[in-house]
Amino acid sequence: MSSRIPRGSWTLVAIASAAGAIVAVVLGFLTFGAQASVSPEQVPVAVAAPDAGPARAAADRLAAQTGDALSWQSTTLTESDRLLHDKQVYGVLELTPGPGGTVAKVVVSGAINPSGTQVAQQALTAAGQALSAGSPVQVETLHPASMAGRSAPLGVSALAWIGCLVGGAALTLLADRAGRKPSAWARLSQVAGVSVLVTAVLAGFLKLWDSTLPLGWDVLGFLFLSTAALAALQGGLLRMLGLRAMAILTPLYLIAPAVAGQVPELLHPGYRAALWSWTPFRFSTEGLRSLLQGTPDAPDVLTGVWVFGGLLLVSLVVLLWPGWATAPTRLVGSSGKETESHSANGVVQVGVH
Repeated sequence: MSSRIPRGSWTLVAIASAAGAIVAVVLGFLTFGAQASVSPEQVPVAVAAPDAGPARAAADRLAAQTGDALSWQSTTLTESDRLLHDKQVYGVLELTPGPGGTVAKVVVSGAINPSGTQVAQQALTAAGQALSAGSPVQVETLHPASMAGRSAPLGVSALAWIGCLVGGAALTLLADRAGRKPSAWARLSQVAGVSVLVTAVLAGFLKLWDSTLPLGWDVLGFLFLSTAALAALQGGLLRMLGLRAMAILTPLYLIAPAVAGQVPELLHPGYRAALWSWTPFRFSTEGLRSLLQGTPDAPDVLTGVWVFGGLLLVSLVVLLWPGWATAPTRLVGSSGKETESHSANGVVQVGVH
């Protein structure tokens, strides 16, 4: 018995080896690489003080400092609240005159991404201690968030994606096995059904993780809109590509914890431009965080509504457009000849003779 590998098998060996290397590159880029390259760069913070006096002079000097990690903005005590509410800064250092000199207080918000808030709080505390001659720096948190309140927005966004993806893939797979082509209305019904059910599951998890989190119509409506948009997007791609779309949709799930949980000022510029700039997870995460922490009029809520509303509309057009062509898949029958499929998912029934 010969132990030699047939000449044609070397091609398969090379392809298999290259496939493993490519998967490692993709996973490393989407997951560990984003986290390993985290470094603060121009994190926006503010220093606030009265209109005149030594505290104002200290605030202006601090804001005039240049550096790579922080981007300072000098403002008034009243204006600083608006900056935090609109999420234009991750924290504020308030300087006020006191009996023993300048009194420093750091103000952060639980409605802002905790990654950016943590970096800002540490930097502002150190700056406040230097300006107050080592006196303790008070830290005030507006809209304080529990552990669940900090992690739940990203968690439910990722669960919405994977739940809707499994639902859409199950319909495609079952239809393929039955030798049928799902109609556009069948896919629409599936998108509606999985959106309702997944939204209910996510609401249940929010209540389970922290019973104090608000679950009003604004929260539930935002959850349903974002879930429906993701389900329709996946359904449209599955209609166009069949199960081959899973090769695109599944890796996108990895972007959620690795990229969407960070703020752009902490990401490497490459990740910021290639992934963070367009991923829908960041819109659902930040919008939901504002709603859960009692700031429904924050700008990212309206931004999320527009993004997911537009995504839902475009995806429904793809899902319902009549006669949408699917790229044929060439299969090899038992006779050794290639058979071209024009079914919805590139699948043909090949008999055995």
